[in-house]
Amino acid sequence: MMGFLNHLINGVSLGSIYAIIALGYTMVYGIAKMLNFAHGDVIMVGGYMCFCATTYLGWPAPAGVLLAVVVCTALGVVIERLAYKPLRMAPSLAVLITAIGVSYFLQNAALLIWGSGQKSFTSVVKGSPFQLFDGQLTVTPVTLVTVLACIVIMIVLTLFTNKSKMGTAMRAVSEDKGAAQLMGINVNTTISLTFAIGSGLAAIAGVLLCSAYPTLMPTTGSMPGIKAFTAAVFGGIGSIPGAFVGGILLGVIEIFAGAYISTQLSNAIVFAVLILVLLVKPDGLLGKRVSEKV
Repeated sequence: MMGFLNHLINGVSLGSIYAIIALGYTMVYGIAKMLNFAHGDVIMVGGYMCFCATTYLGWPAPAGVLLAVVVCTALGVVIERLAYKPLRMAPSLAVLITAIGVSYFLQNAALLIWGSGQKSFTSVVKGSPFQLFDGQLTVTPVTLVTVLACIVIMIVLTLFTNKSKMGTAMRAVSEDKGAAQLMGINVNTTISLTFAIGSGLAAIAGVLLCSAYPTLMPTTGSMPGIKAFTAAVFGGIGSIPGAFVGGILLGVIEIFAGAYISTQLSNAIVFAVLILVLLVKPDGLLGKRVSEKV
């Protein structure tokens, strides 16, 4: 029983990281209608930024996290302006290929700057693990911070998109770019802001991911990036609560599959579950079916 609870806690912790990354995917897709496959590599850049700040510059952990968020937010806006903005009217395939190109560019840039060796990441969350039930159940501070961060981010994002003026502009651009522009909304600024928020979240996810699994290399972000994209699709892409639910479920399925079935097969099982869900609900768990305007 305690083993089950331990796995559940680890699953929710990993799922929270996926959910934070998936929120970035979902926002960009919901508003710009494009899949930013370079999102996973922004996670890796966030990890390296925090690593450099804390290891080489000797900064305290919060300053390292802040630097990672600032750099990734700026990187997100730059990527959007240079790579995606010229392709607003291009077919979606062109945008997809560009996104994969940006992803490889970031990976190889990291390879040139930091080398291919694994870096040992020092967790940004200090403190000893909490022992419950006479030490049978262990909860690490990283797990607590990750789950709390995920819940706070989801609530703030939901309030932001529903209540703020900029959030309303985002929803308008998501519904109909042309009409939003006629109403005086600056579509380019709105899309850039979406990328900035998504990339800032990717930095937080990168720092939490490296704190929980303390190895850092240029390909660190690619697999979590793909899994978070899976989580976004699983929950219903374009839906903020969907990304949260999808992320948590995916993390729990992955940990349980690794613990009870086979570590080698855990990834395969995750994707098999995704296929089953999409066969039953093509729009994901919380996704809404959108009718095309002709």
